[in-house]
Amino acid sequence: MLLKSLEFKAKNGQKVKIIEIPVLEDDNSYRFMLNLRLQTFLLTIYGTKQPKCVYSFREYLKRVLKWPDFEAIYQINLLRNNA
Repeated sequence: MLLKSLEFKAKNGQKVKIIEIPVLEDDNSYRFMLNLRLQTFLLTIYGTKQPKCVYSFREYLKRVLKWPDFEAIYQINLLRNNA
């Protein structure tokens, strides 16, 4: 899985970095949903008065998405029986 990060300055001039943003193919059905989620995440961060320096988009998606959708996006492979 290919991940990217995004860095910008908040209203107060502080640098903010968002990490673990998945890069999906053009034909992926989750691409539109991820773009909307990223936009809303950026708006909430940009609107806060004292933002943190680093945010994880993966942790945000864990909170807002249903687990099967999250697994499909990040393609989590669980090892069964220590294999």
